[in-house]
Amino acid sequence: MNKFKKIFATDSYIVPLVAILLGFLVGAIVMLIGGYDPIAAYGALFKRVFGSPYDFGEAIREMTPLMLTGLSVAFAFRSGLFNIGADGQVLIGMTAASLIGIKWAGLPLFLLVPLAVIGAGLCGGLWAGIAGYLKAKRGINEVITTIMLNWIALFLANYIVRTFLLIPGQNRSEDIPASISMTFLNSFFDNARLHWGTFIALAAAVFFYIYLWKTKQGFEMRAVGLNPHAAEYAGMNVGRNVMKSMFIAGVFAGLAGAGEVLGVFHYQAVFAGSPGYGFDGIAVALLGLTHPFGVILAAILYGMLTYGSAGMSFNADVPPELIRIVIGSIIFFIAAQGIVRWVLKPFYFKRKKEKVL
Repeated sequence: MNKFKKIFATDSYIVPLVAILLGFLVGAIVMLIGGYDPIAAYGALFKRVFGSPYDFGEAIREMTPLMLTGLSVAFAFRSGLFNIGADGQVLIGMTAASLIGIKWAGLPLFLLVPLAVIGAGLCGGLWAGIAGYLKAKRGINEVITTIMLNWIALFLANYIVRTFLLIPGQNRSEDIPASISMTFLNSFFDNARLHWGTFIALAAAVFFYIYLWKTKQGFEMRAVGLNPHAAEYAGMNVGRNVMKSMFIAGVFAGLAGAGEVLGVFHYQAVFAGSPGYGFDGIAVALLGLTHPFGVILAAILYGMLTYGSAGMSFNADVPPELIRIVIGSIIFFIAAQGIVRWVLKPFYFKRKKEKVL
């Protein structure tokens, strides 16, 4: 058994790949049961993503907020925290970027855009920091506080838009002048809504990795996440690390909000309900095994499946909701890695025998 575990430790990248394949297989079986053609469905899905420059650009746009909210959830998780509040932090980031972009519209764009992006990140971090403070100073479970803060963020964002930014007679804010400078390469992708937030997300993943694995502060955060009592006994300030972790996680989510209003919509609407970015980010973080580069890959997969599901509906007459079964199955197999290892076990032993011969 120990030798078997050692083999998987050296080839650990195989387990997530097999989990993805098993998820697609489960989706195919469900389609067959429902009377649909899985080959045509998956073909339509990938054609939707790669069929034209516009669709490919829009797929990248779909992936970008998932990268940042996935990083937000994963960063907190590495510190022993479960950030359910990324959705509210995205909303706060959106609102901050909208306020700065509209109210300070007289500033030059080379100042206005960075201010709006930085302001969104800081406001998202401070919003998440409320839950971090309550956890560190009062011992209140962050799952409860972040869920409650999601609703507060929704109604606060709507109040600010209605009171300060609303166009009379419409259910949205004014257009944001700063949003012009967030887009790029649109002419190469048939005016797809690509924006600089994609590069911000990639830079955030690099920062995540360097900070957690290459700095003393990151080591302390990971130690607190693994065992807060041992970390405290070793002289680490557990409460400070909790607040810092939630703040950084909130910054990632706030940046996702900035990208959405400045790079995609160019205004902020009054929301009837939660936009759902943060909850999708939980799935992305789990798919990526809470590793920053794994989260990026998981967001690419999740974004492709989400955007491509419309192609399944239009071209193969398959309900797009079926893609959620595929995503859920992949998450299940990622979480239940014992099943994946059981499926792979005969192949590993076969390979071992061939080497002996």
